[in-house]
Amino acid sequence: MLALYCENNQIVCRRDYPKPIPQPDEALVRITLAGICSTDLEIVKGYVSGFSGVLGHEFVGVVEDAADKDWVGKRVVASMNIGCQTCDMCLLHGPEHCATRQALGVHDKDGAFAEYLTVPIRNLHAVPDDVTDEQAVFTEPLAAALQIREQVKIRPSQKTAVIGPGRLGLLVAQVLQLGGGDVIVLGRRHSSLQLPSSWGMSTGLTSEYDDNSFDLVVEVTGNNAGFAQALRLVRPMGAIVLKSTFAAENRLDMTKIVVGEIEVIGSRCGPFAPALRLLSKNQIHTQPLIMAEYALADGLAAFEKAAQPGVLKVLIRP
Repeated sequence: MLALYCENNQIVCRRDYPKPIPQPDEALVRITLAGICSTDLEIVKGYVSGFSGVLGHEFVGVVEDAADKDWVGKRVVASMNIGCQTCDMCLLHGPEHCATRQALGVHDKDGAFAEYLTVPIRNLHAVPDDVTDEQAVFTEPLAAALQIREQVKIRPSQKTAVIGPGRLGLLVAQVLQLGGGDVIVLGRRHSSLQLPSSWGMSTGLTSEYDDNSFDLVVEVTGNNAGFAQALRLVRPMGAIVLKSTFAAENRLDMTKIVVGEIEVIGSRCGPFAPALRLLSKNQIHTQPLIMAEYALADGLAAFEKAAQPGVLKVLIRP
């Protein structure tokens, strides 16, 4: 089959990649649409040491084979984390932190930038008929945005900043605004704030705000300067949620965290079911985030486009 294969921080388009064979607990999914995210771009830069395989974990597809025949022919998305299902972490909290975890397109499991992938049946989620492929492909990052509301009790009276008006940041801002809170999207350039402004969201430049201006700061910049800005902007006894993953070292002055008793929360993957419900109700803007679409055979050009500054979501269609 055709696949985008990554090894030694290089991507190649292979036409001879073996079509996966599903294990008894897996489904074979034909990919219909996949999205490039910041993690994919960072893996190419070396974020995941020693990675080799097919990238991609944001996708929608159709089940072509599964032991449970009720799934065959269904349009699906799938969560990326695959745990052992027997350890205490899996049983109590889920697969995200299993010691033997696999992750689609990230760790020990081929991902979605191919014509087919295999994934455990338990990871599948059926896509409602009223959700288009172009919406469904956002399920995984939207679920990641929703994870913040699973982790943090956010009061409507809180003043919240989302730093980084990019692919994930704009989903995070929309999710937080659904709770009726005072949410502002911060960026480094006025041009990057035009889209959230057009949705009626409050926006501003990070440099315009004084130290200690916010109760909660969500850092989604994808660069190593983002945490320093978040730490500057959060008030004493406030909270910072970190969403960025990137291939770079970061030197930080942690004094304010201690003296200001700042709560710092790492946040990763989230729940798919509420994400699909929000998409079904058209409560989240996704179409304006799509900036380009490429055929899988043109995947290298798709990655080049996605890596350009200011580019939001780039899709790949096998």
